[in-house]
Amino acid sequence: MGRVDRIAEPWGSRTPYGRGEPWPVRVDTHLADGVRPDQVDRWVRSASVLHSNGDALDIAVRDGRIVGVRGRAEDRVNHRRLDPKDLYAWQAVAAPDRLTTPMIRENGKLVETDWDTAMDRVVRRTRDLLDEQGPGAIGFYTTGQLFLEEYYTLAVIAHGGIGTNHLDGNTRLCTATAAAALKESFGCDGQPGSYTDIDHADTIALYGHNMAATQPVLWSRVLDRLAGPEPPALICVDPRDTPVARAATVHLAPRPGTNLALMNGLLHEIVGNGWTDPDYLERHTVGYDDLRERVKEYPPERASVICDVPVEDIRHAARLLGTGERLLSTVLQGFYQSHQATAAAVQVNNIHLVRGMLGRPGCGVLQMNGQPTAENTRECGADGDLPGFRNWANDDHVAEIARLWNIEPNRLPHYGPPTHAMKIFRYAEQGSLRMLWISGTNPAVSLPELARIRAVLAREGLFLVVQDLYPTETTALADVVLPAAGWAEKTGTFTNADRTVHLSDKAVEPPGLARSDLDIFLDYARRLDLRDKDGDPLVKWHDPESAFRAWQECSRGRPCDYTGLSHDLLRTAPSGIQWPCTADHPDGTERLYADGAFWSAPDVCESYGRDMITGAPAEPVEYRALNPDGKAVIRDAGYLPPHEQPSDDYPFALITGRTLYHFHTRTKTGRTPELRAAAPEVWVEICRADAEPLGIGEGDRVDITTPRGTVRARARVGGIRPGVLFLPFHYGYWDTGDGTGPGEGPGRAANELTLTDWDPVSKQPLFKTAAAALHRVAPAGGPAPAPPATATSPGHVNRSNRSNGNSGVSEDSEDSGVCEDSGVSP
Repeated sequence: MGRVDRIAEPWGSRTPYGRGEPWPVRVDTHLADGVRPDQVDRWVRSASVLHSNGDALDIAVRDGRIVGVRGRAEDRVNHRRLDPKDLYAWQAVAAPDRLTTPMIRENGKLVETDWDTAMDRVVRRTRDLLDEQGPGAIGFYTTGQLFLEEYYTLAVIAHGGIGTNHLDGNTRLCTATAAAALKESFGCDGQPGSYTDIDHADTIALYGHNMAATQPVLWSRVLDRLAGPEPPALICVDPRDTPVARAATVHLAPRPGTNLALMNGLLHEIVGNGWTDPDYLERHTVGYDDLRERVKEYPPERASVICDVPVEDIRHAARLLGTGERLLSTVLQGFYQSHQATAAAVQVNNIHLVRGMLGRPGCGVLQMNGQPTAENTRECGADGDLPGFRNWANDDHVAEIARLWNIEPNRLPHYGPPTHAMKIFRYAEQGSLRMLWISGTNPAVSLPELARIRAVLAREGLFLVVQDLYPTETTALADVVLPAAGWAEKTGTFTNADRTVHLSDKAVEPPGLARSDLDIFLDYARRLDLRDKDGDPLVKWHDPESAFRAWQECSRGRPCDYTGLSHDLLRTAPSGIQWPCTADHPDGTERLYADGAFWSAPDVCESYGRDMITGAPAEPVEYRALNPDGKAVIRDAGYLPPHEQPSDDYPFALITGRTLYHFHTRTKTGRTPELRAAAPEVWVEICRADAEPLGIGEGDRVDITTPRGTVRARARVGGIRPGVLFLPFHYGYWDTGDGTGPGEGPGRAANELTLTDWDPVSKQPLFKTAAAALHRVAPAGGPAPAPPATATSPGHVNRSNRSNGNSGVSEDSEDSGVCEDSGVSP
């Protein structure tokens, strides 16, 4: 059994396997210092909560506290592997600064109080606004990290009880384009592919998806295929020199904002060379003729000029995409948060449709999520969608929800499209939205143009409720703060990016007076006395299991059908189970659309589609004329330049993104010693050809400036395409330790620099299209703090900044900072 430093080697040891073979098991375990497996009182079933992969794990409990985790060998997702965030971040549950008591603002300061006082204040403000202005005065902004049961309850309260359509999640920042692209192509949300497609594919294409950083266990699966016999060809589309790019057969590094032109160039070659499936196109799609005419306008030579990518690289990638027998494609933020996001992501779907590559082993699309329960926000309607992937513009679907909730249809706010997050904050800025309830997210760091967002959240006329585990930049601005239980302190289900449902059982008690998010929402509904049309309580459940049963009925007969699942089944099944899971498919469904049957018929589809350029929704009659037989829809779009482009004053294109060791705004990972030490400070990546004329060397302090602000960071000089800067977005001002606050000198939050703009179709903010300038401020004090495993290495790395933690002291220690990692045959 080997012992591997999983900070230095985040993907662990290799267990090679060949095409069509099962992925071998590798044991990943991490226990607190001095705790042996035989000293664990009990192991509690759960799954990962800091990425969308859904790694199944067991939580080790001793003396009523968490003392470690282990991967679960029999689970279909991870085969007992865990990534560094899985292995270490459980420590944050016991962070000394956990919120344990409700707080209210008195005389300008937050003071501790009891639950009755805090909730009475929230309920009183809710009732006053409903009386004064109506439901449009109230909005909810949630997360991608709660449980299914909590999202569904929140959707019922917001839509069916209060009657507002101002409900969205921070999933708008990470997964809205995934949902939009799936709706445009297939009529409905839901991932067609499966993680097991990696086991069978001969070509794998990753579009704007740095899988090595965002889903390390899934990347381990790819690495194991690459290390085995018959390795797949790998295509990477990313302007950075990431681990994915370095492993790729072809690395396409387009100029930011030109993804759609690149995709049209690839499709030009695939269509022009006849690498299509005419029979599949005829039987199962509409719209191909328009696509064929559109991509004639984008020969590789033109795409090369627009994207600044070599013509031969475009042709090489197209040949791999067009001639492989089993193609798997994944898409993430490099497309979703960039210009023409939905139009570009839809072209990935189009490659699979023109090639007939859906529903077979190795042939799938995964329009990935960024968060562990982003899929559940979309299913349950907590992102503004109608629960069960129903269509807001279909009166019959609205009536179905009204019957389920026993309310009149006109009580559901379907007079217009749901309000997306960026508009919710705009309404708050303008003053029409006067109460905003934020749960489990930190928009004071994660939203674009932070100076504006801080002003919105601090606006005198806005009553701000924040529900979280820790003090954050956002709780500091709240009128009421509600302490929530963490992932291991409550019970519920969550669904990963390939539709695998896991149950997470309560392992330990929450600290102090903290309550689960479900209990907080149920308490709110009870205090508001929300009723159905018969005078009975609107929310009729009281715990996670009864909430899950209510959701099952909502999902019945819909694409995301959960009726074959239960808490008891998920508690005892050897593995997580993929929806749809029904009496006819009791073991779940590995791939969607295997028979070319889509959820796209006019009477059942979730969306009638939108114009790819303007975002204007199609009318039902238009959609019926386009797609009366419920086929997949091939949608085309022409390239347009981004709204903000580099100039003489701002010569660089700025993109933002993640590092493997942190999640979102570091509320958990920043409180984990190993993860904090692995990536302690913000850095900016710049290529050597750009750095040298500016006199910038490795580790120098530099200021990055856009028309919206300035961030100071250390320079990492290395592998990123010329003219582009990269900043990780995780770092706020809360824990800088230098006594400064927001707006006091150069910041370190990347979103001080990003602009208020969004994709017209998905309404996802664009974090990868800002124009920026760069100036050297001070000489280096050593290399930049960019993690050497996941960012470009400067050629020498100082590892002396590794700090101590309660489960790891140094690389040299045999039992600390090191995890069990053993490869065994299945």
